[in-house]
Amino acid sequence: MLLARVGDTPYKLVLLLHILTAIVGFGAVFLNGMYWRAAERRKGVEGVAIAEINYDVSQMAGYFIYAVPVLGILLVLMSDKFYEFSQAWISLSFLLYIVMLGLMHGLLRPNVKKINALMREIAAGPPATGAGAGQPPQVDEIERLGRTAGLTGTILNLIVVVILYLMIWKPGF
Repeated sequence: MLLARVGDTPYKLVLLLHILTAIVGFGAVFLNGMYWRAAERRKGVEGVAIAEINYDVSQMAGYFIYAVPVLGILLVLMSDKFYEFSQAWISLSFLLYIVMLGLMHGLLRPNVKKINALMREIAAGPPATGAGAGQPPQVDEIERLGRTAGLTGTILNLIVVVILYLMIWKPGF
């Protein structure tokens, strides 16, 4: 036994923090697509502001997301072998979390950073060389990156739902 048994007050406090960090972290990013659509509709400086605020909030949410497995590990260690890392629902949850981080850092964040930079370019006005009539050249790239970011965000949300399923139903336990 590390600090407490399942059901003891210290265990429940760590469980509370585990759930709270999950709510704050994943909750803050779960609806990112809605912010993207709002930024897209408003265009210009307003759209850039929405996109950048969403990015900043998502960055802050990342710290809570990083705390989730740390607290989960503490819960397993505190459970006095009631829960073990070898249990399928725990191992699979950690695997999915790692996949989620890979998608978040490898695809989502780089795409969103590039989208925000392109949106700032558009909001700053036409290039000095003077582009002809029509949409700015950055729009096509934003749309392409936006599709990738949207699909990645959807996959990340589905992974969160699967992890929640594993945590609630504990298959194989």
